Amino acid sequence: MVKHPQSLNKEKQFSKILQQIQQSQQRAYQHVNNLLVEMYWDIGKYISQHVEQEGWGKGVILELASYIKTRDPELKGFGDKNLWRMKQFYEIYQEDKKLATLWRELSWSHNRRIMSLKTSEEREFYLLLCNQQKYSVRELERLIKSGTYERTMLADQKSSDIIRQLPQNVENIFKDSYIFEFLNLPTPYREKDLQQALIVSLKDFILELGIGFSFIGQEYRLQVGTDDFFVDLLFFHRQLQCLVAFELKNDKFKPDHLGQLEFYLEALDRDVKFDFENPSIGILLCREKNDEVVKYALNRSLSPAIIADYETKLIPKQLLQKKLNEIYALLEGQKGEDA
Repeated sequence: MVKHPQSLNKEKQFSKILQQIQQSQQRAYQHVNNLLVEMYWDIGKYISQHVEQEGWGKGVILELASYIKTRDPELKGFGDKNLWRMKQFYEIYQEDKKLATLWRELSWSHNRRIMSLKTSEEREFYLLLCNQQKYSVRELERLIKSGTYERTMLADQKSSDIIRQLPQNVENIFKDSYIFEFLNLPTPYREKDLQQALIVSLKDFILELGIGFSFIGQEYRLQVGTDDFFVDLLFFHRQLQCLVAFELKNDKFKPDHLGQLEFYLEALDRDVKFDFENPSIGILLCREKNDEVVKYALNRSLSPAIIADYETKLIPKQLLQKKLNEIYALLEGQKGEDA
């Protein structure tokens, strides 16, 4: 049945009104959230000052929680444990004014999870991520549990000179290891199985890749002369303004894997990328890698390539933190020798 033009116009008008309602509701929700988080900050500040100046302890906070509940039973979220969290919230961020614009934009649930992290650097990392990508609390929890911060910092420290010399800033974009715990792979599995599983779970895959990745194609065809070649997965990165080619290997990294990826990058830059785009970047995803072998291979490479491994289950955060601390210690030692 074909709709009458008048009906179509009316539907368009109604749709616009609905959109205005939804946008207004979202702005109202965000405003209420901002006020709520700022109220928790103010309460935390008040409690913190009285703990310091008048020696308020757990007993007084219990009394305060009981007083609030008695005087206004409808109020929720002001038990003694949450009141202590508000105090902690204030004390964590009181000296770090640059983060104030970040935590104000997030829900209390987001803030509660992020402020439980150990270092200010890690907290800032996840505050920025959540502000930029509007991650849900569930998504944030997955990012923290999978050690996204540690894996990203490791990649930054291990990146090759060619990557660092790119015209765009690639800091905090890539990871040393990628976690695909969401895949349901057969045992054993082939590279094609891995490729297809990632496409089936594309939303989770892009969440793991991080900010800015837009999917272009699977088995992306490159024609060089009369021969055809196929990039496993091709993405475009909005912030970096470049193509990003993924090659998948279900075995340990070998130096000859890099030659294939470099060839694909050359073909992409010559025949696919636009003149205004930056040079293409390649990511070789291997089942495992030896960091020394990777270092040797990349030292001779003239292509912007990243060699990362992947896991199909979560890596313990303690192990990732240990690796990161080892690299920081090594860098500090090198600085001491240079001095």
